Amino acid sequence: MQDRDQDRAWMREGTRLVLEAVDGFGPADWDAASLLPDWRRREVVAHIHLNAEAMSRLAGWARTGIENPMYPSTERRNRDIAETAELDGEALRRLVRHSAEVLEEDLDALDPDRWEHPVRTHRGDTIPAARIPWIRAREVMTHALDLGTGLGFADLPPEFTEALVRDVIRLRLRRGEAATLAAWLTGRGVAGEDLGPWM
Repeated sequence: MQDRDQDRAWMREGTRLVLEAVDGFGPADWDAASLLPDWRRREVVAHIHLNAEAMSRLAGWARTGIENPMYPSTERRNRDIAETAELDGEALRRLVRHSAEVLEEDLDALDPDRWEHPVRTHRGDTIPAARIPWIRAREVMTHALDLGTGLGFADLPPEFTEALVRDVIRLRLRRGEAATLAAWLTGRGVAGEDLGPWM
């Protein structure tokens, strides 16, 4: 079982990596391609910002008991990312920093007994609120790499990458991708072949 305090430490480390990256972007850097297909850096940063707001909604759901989904719909989520991405770089920099700060405050506001309150992810999985820091850590750590500044998985804490591997394997097994995953892990398949996006 993962430790919530450790997950929050990883969440903060991933946020630091994201903010260091965006603080170094000049005006032209925002339109550079990210490591994600069809997304520039500005789309990645918009997504990171909106994800923090979505995590805050889940924290509010746990705190109050009033259902508050991460996103109204997939279509609305995608539209919000596209619209937010068109803001200028300085606005994106402010937004991604502010939403990360608000999420920290919202998690701090959870009473001990509310961490076990069930909430629902965008995928439809019901989880205890205690999983929110892990989900956010996973987002900021991996998307910090997707910004294409030269960071790789070897630059992340080894314990985090181990936890990430376990998490992704569980997800892919639930999706029925065991055969393809086994072929790759045993050196008998091409990395990523027939495996859809994991996040």
